[in-house]
Amino acid sequence: MNLKRTLIIYYSSEHKNTYKIAKEIGMTLNADIKEVSEVNVNNLNKYDIIGFGSGIYNSRSHPSLLKLIDSLKNVKDKKAFVFSTALITYKTINKPLITKLESKGFKVIDDFYCKGFMDHKFVKYLGGFNKDRPNLKDLEDAKKFALKLKDFLNNPYKFNK
Repeated sequence: MNLKRTLIIYYSSEHKNTYKIAKEIGMTLNADIKEVSEVNVNNLNKYDIIGFGSGIYNSRSHPSLLKLIDSLKNVKDKKAFVFSTALITYKTINKPLITKLESKGFKVIDDFYCKGFMDHKFVKYLGGFNKDRPNLKDLEDAKKFALKLKDFLNNPYKFNK
């Protein structure tokens, strides 16, 4: 399959942790990048693959991203990928978002996550956690993730996922 058009939809708060990851993946995939508030759901059909990304808030993606997905019509085997930044990361961190997308008919081919700086609530008095995250290694890992996606999209039969 020749990759025609890629869209990345993201939500990123004041530190722009998730935007940094979206930008790195987007540059590698030559993707259009839009914040959730900029997305016109009527224009999504022109994209071959859509990335959905957010910081993780109380173990979930941001409500604005979830609301956008809820508003989408069901699709048939539309390819998607997921990415996130979080205070604490773990293997299944993106599972709720993946499940929501799959319930809409998306085929989620992979996901990415890394730590992000957080200084909300009482944590700000401690100077925050995960300072300087995402860092250069996280951005390099995001680029490798995007290259793997690109390889998959160009050679889907060589992958088992």
